[in-house]
Amino acid sequence: MRRPGGWWRRKTTPAKVETYTRWSFHFFGLIEVTVAGLTGFAQVDVELAGVLCLAVVAHTALCLVTASQALDWTRGRRARPVRLLWALGGLTAALAAGALAFAEFRPGEKAATAVGSSFGVIVTFGVGIMTLGMDRRRQVAVLVCGFALGSGAGALLLGAPLAAAVVTVGTVLCGAGFLAFTSVFSVWLLNAVFELDEARETRARLAVAEERLRFGRDLHDVIGRNLAVIALKSELAVQLTRRERPEGVEQMIEVQRIARESQREVRDVVRGYREADLEAELTGARGVLDAAGIACEVSGETAGLPARVQSALGWVVREATTNVLRHGAAERCAVTVRTTGERVVLTVENDGAAQPSGTGGGASGGAAGGRGGSGLAGLRERLSAVDGTLEAGRADGGVFRVVARVPLRAGAGAEVTP
Repeated sequence: MRRPGGWWRRKTTPAKVETYTRWSFHFFGLIEVTVAGLTGFAQVDVELAGVLCLAVVAHTALCLVTASQALDWTRGRRARPVRLLWALGGLTAALAAGALAFAEFRPGEKAATAVGSSFGVIVTFGVGIMTLGMDRRRQVAVLVCGFALGSGAGALLLGAPLAAAVVTVGTVLCGAGFLAFTSVFSVWLLNAVFELDEARETRARLAVAEERLRFGRDLHDVIGRNLAVIALKSELAVQLTRRERPEGVEQMIEVQRIARESQREVRDVVRGYREADLEAELTGARGVLDAAGIACEVSGETAGLPARVQSALGWVVREATTNVLRHGAAERCAVTVRTTGERVVLTVENDGAAQPSGTGGGASGGAAGGRGGSGLAGLRERLSAVDGTLEAGRADGGVFRVVARVPLRAGAGAEVTP
């Protein structure tokens, strides 16, 4: 059974920001109904309260639909909701005109004052929501100033004093301008979060590509020259053999020697590529996670550990860090190294949804080589070579934990992971 709030923890950081932004604008609807509707209902008669309620609810519903589709447009998921924007603008203008007319034709009444205040709030929220569907600051400025000046002009046409019209313009300009700024800033922040997340993924891919290029360059440097020599000596041996000269045998013996030397050098390159220094990996993990905005705590002593143990645990740190960056929405990561008896235990915990590839989502990580990837299977292979074990799964408190155990001496305390 899933715990309450689990759906929120499973979201990535950009998805959390988007959800927060959407519900913030939906909450504006509740504010509009409360301020524009309920505060005015108590000051008018029943019939007028019913009309006011229908108008506010209709305008609020249209604002919510427009805000949802406009946010989808900003994320590139649908076309710009032009019809909804025009409909919201027309309804907002019509309600504003009706409110001004009602207030001017019944001056001095409490009902007129209540209706005027209520629809002033409606104009503010309507303009603020419409700015979500605009991608240029000039358009936003024209929209806000247009509604403000239009409200003042309408008041003058209905016979309001100049002072009252100026107050109307200032009120609409300040209210609608503030909400428009809030909308524009929210959209900018949402896009910035998504761009930062894409940049983090790109950085991870570039790091992998750079490592592959380095490995390929090392292989080319090692075996490129030897392969050229082998091809040259083989061709020479063919020519000598065709002439029935004994030197051809010597050349083929030299080819065999160079081939064996190439095999040895390739093994050395691969061995050096597979080995990882634990202290260097811990330092690199802390730097990468801190740069990604994830607080990383490293504790424990690594000095004096055998090279094979450091290499195996270094790969666990590297794989766990990569998965926290790629698959999780973690805010904190803790890496602990401790020696218990004849065994070294490495624990990597994070509070996000990250899990090593190949876990299959099981509590203990599933079988090696299971579906979902080869990262966990590769780690188990490396650890099994030093009689080590690996466990990965969700722990209490929404924490994902990876635990690697490696004996200090080969063959000491080997155990099988359930």
